[in-house]
Amino acid sequence: MGVFITFRCLNFPDLTVDGSYPLGAAVLALLMYRGYGALAGIVAACLAGALAGLFTGVLHTFSRIPALLSGILTMICLYSINLRVMGRPNISLSENLGHRTVFVLLRDAFPRVPEVYLRFIFLFLLVVLVKVMVDLFLQTEVGLSIRATGDNETLVATQGIDPNCMKLIGISLSNALVALAGAMFAQYQGFVDINMGIGMVISGLASVIVGEVLLRGRTIFMATLQVVLGSVVYRLATAIALNWGYNIGFKPYDLKLFTGLLVIVILSFPILKEKLGRVK
Repeated sequence: MGVFITFRCLNFPDLTVDGSYPLGAAVLALLMYRGYGALAGIVAACLAGALAGLFTGVLHTFSRIPALLSGILTMICLYSINLRVMGRPNISLSENLGHRTVFVLLRDAFPRVPEVYLRFIFLFLLVVLVKVMVDLFLQTEVGLSIRATGDNETLVATQGIDPNCMKLIGISLSNALVALAGAMFAQYQGFVDINMGIGMVISGLASVIVGEVLLRGRTIFMATLQVVLGSVVYRLATAIALNWGYNIGFKPYDLKLFTGLLVIVILSFPILKEKLGRVK
């Protein structure tokens, strides 16, 4: 959803995602190790992600650094910042060490429900909540201004709206959502790793494109639904590719190779479809 806001709404190629994703997980782990609860860690992770996005926006709008380079610079800086926040390359969030993640709290609150169902229901409701909030935001005056900035920045300026301000808001919101995803995934897998964000921007972009191929629609509701569906299908396709590759001798470290090839196929699909249609 965060990648959708920058790439589709703002037309801004933001590579900060690769740094803000582990940033959210690192901030969550830091607060949990210092005795704060998981909910406080999640809120702090979102704020940290928003600040990272704001820094990228400032580099682009005020320093006039190109969008792509602004994201790369922030991503590089965040690698060292994440290491400093964590104190070491990886941190365990195991319950045995006294860390009570959201999923542990849910298990204790509903002891009769299997944990696998609790996790699915909670994450499903969280995705629905985020989708509804993004839908509502993008239909507000600020949300419409952000979408208009991505379509025609000059026209927005003639209407008395500051396009730079809209970019700052959109990029900050995008990276806040990305940091939220990082914090939730860290709790789901039970540990934080400094390299967990590598390739996330590619995965997000691929998810957006997959959703657009599978579903048609121009409304905001359909656009965010495309993102959600595309994310699920993309992860399923990656899992199937890994399983198939394992059967023919590939290893788990070939995941990036499969991911890259899958993204190439997805990005080429609309063009291939158009050419095949012409041939037919």
